[in-house]
Amino acid sequence: MREFEGLVAIVTGGASGIGAAIARALTERGARVAVLDRAPEGADSATFPVAVDVSDDASVRTGVAAVAERFGRIDLVINNAGIGAQGTIADNDDAEWARVFDINVVGIARVTRAALPWLRKSPAAAVVNTSSVAATAGLPQRALYSASKGAVLALTRAMAADHLREGIRVNCVTPGTADTPWVARLLESAEDPAAERAALEARQPHGRLVSADEVAGAVIYLASPASGSTTGVSLSVDGGMQNLRLRPE
Repeated sequence: MREFEGLVAIVTGGASGIGAAIARALTERGARVAVLDRAPEGADSATFPVAVDVSDDASVRTGVAAVAERFGRIDLVINNAGIGAQGTIADNDDAEWARVFDINVVGIARVTRAALPWLRKSPAAAVVNTSSVAATAGLPQRALYSASKGAVLALTRAMAADHLREGIRVNCVTPGTADTPWVARLLESAEDPAAERAALEARQPHGRLVSADEVAGAVIYLASPASGSTTGVSLSVDGGMQNLRLRPE
């Protein structure tokens, strides 16, 4: 349970939801964790909170430098920060497409490249990106979001190929619909929140939303030094949504 003892981790978007669960799980297992978030005041008190906007390169570089100065090393980068989007291709204008890709995809590049000099020095370097089942399964009213998360999946594999021989492993998780603040806000805005929640739960074969802690558990596996032969992998945490085709009860 202390496999991350002595290692330093960055978790973007780590002040709430899945990111907070990841930060907590890493801390419990011995890592020193820096939370990079636009609103870091919500971060766990056991972490090092840093105000960072992943869509701003100067902000990212300043934040990553602050982590390196505080701890003297960076071993793990968990690129979890992201935003959602609803609608078909007709429902989001060019500015919104650019904004979502800038945060969900380019943000990963900004944070990881700023941390690369430190990752190259680490004996246990790992990067874990948060993609989504929307990257591999067609979901209604999620065109822009799905495109951005598909890009995260492709980017993960490209990064894994580029940096393997530098000793840096790169993987991603692809959660199903998770019980997070963002999903809670979507449910609140629905005409019938209870019916909408029931529909989302029924869409996943195990019949419920994915918990943030379950996603964190997958990230822990991918980031762990014990998983040294795992790279370029997409790990589904979706209750079987992507791969199972159950017969009706």
